[in-house]
Amino acid sequence: MKRDPDLHPPGWVQDVLAGQRSAIARVLSQIERGERDPATVAAALASHLGRAHVLGITGAPGAGKSTLVHALLGELLARGQRVAVVAVDPSSPITGGAVLGDRVRMGEHGAHANVFIRSVASRGHLGGLARTTTAMIDVLDAAGFDTVIVETVGAGQSEVEIMQVADTRLVACPPGLGDSVQALKAGILEIADVLVVTKSDLPGGDPTARDLKDMLHLRAAGPQGSWVVPVIKTSATSGTGIVEAADAIARHAAVAGRGQRLQRRHKPVPHEDAASRVKRLAAADPFVRWLGITCTEAAAGTATVAMTLAAHHLNFNGTCHGGVTFALADTAFGLASNSHGRVAAGIDAHITYQQAAAEGDTLLARAFEVSRSKKLAVYRVDVTRGDGTPVSSFTGTVYVTQRATP
Repeated sequence: MKRDPDLHPPGWVQDVLAGQRSAIARVLSQIERGERDPATVAAALASHLGRAHVLGITGAPGAGKSTLVHALLGELLARGQRVAVVAVDPSSPITGGAVLGDRVRMGEHGAHANVFIRSVASRGHLGGLARTTTAMIDVLDAAGFDTVIVETVGAGQSEVEIMQVADTRLVACPPGLGDSVQALKAGILEIADVLVVTKSDLPGGDPTARDLKDMLHLRAAGPQGSWVVPVIKTSATSGTGIVEAADAIARHAAVAGRGQRLQRRHKPVPHEDAASRVKRLAAADPFVRWLGITCTEAAAGTATVAMTLAAHHLNFNGTCHGGVTFALADTAFGLASNSHGRVAAGIDAHITYQQAAAEGDTLLARAFEVSRSKKLAVYRVDVTRGDGTPVSSFTGTVYVTQRATP
């Protein structure tokens, strides 16, 4: 008689399901060292996945993510939860391992019976996570933890992978965030379900919260459903705002559900030609719509976008704001680089300005692929006025992931 794998799972699966800490640690180590195939792990645990709420915490380096995680750990424990943390650390340039700074900051809760903390080396992997993060989440989910917190390494603009694994995405924004354009470049509006102003007791906390609330109006036209992104001011050291942040996370979990990574994992990817893909991506971008940018031409490795300058595009001199020109060029760059059906994350960009533009001018940004390898691609963008006058030149480099364009 054929054995039912669900009735007779391997020993390591039984130990993980029983929540044995030594077994969980051993399996996670085997995954990280490449001794266990993530796909095999996912298949073995498939019927036990989707119960944990995966909370992704991201933000720029120095935003106070680890301190915030430490404070949230205390609050979630007080609410009777079992919590696991996967903290992605920068790799040591000497050993290639994690620096383990997160364990130091979370040490107070690390020995608690209902807490499991694992630091993982990014090992140079772009996107804010380690290559093995998803498989580790599967193990911790199957082990019965109520919440699995994933703290990213803090990779700025390339920090996009958290979107694929987290049910709720919290973005930590310290005071001194910078101008709105820079914040948008960092992807805050695109990935945040909850915005937290960390270190809000420092000067600049209130203005940062106001700026983030103003920026959220750009999301109004997007398909956000019934969820309104909250902006919460916290001070993890004093505990201010931690209860409110935990409440917001719980509310979003109730709205969004759990196990979203599993739905994305099994979602079929229909065939789509490059031109259709680029135009779909352009139409789905709320910031592009707000600026009045339209995609006029597209093909594999190339995209042309246009924008007619209005009063809100101008600077104090009455000419086109440099940030608007950058946004136009960056849009063409992003669309062209994502035309191949794989997510491409920008990792470097340079722009020069040759000529001013005025209200009523129509600007065109034409992006084309200069070079492409398995992992990296370089693009050039020429921005001109409608009469062909050069306005700006832009070059950018992307890291090509293995994930299909959403």
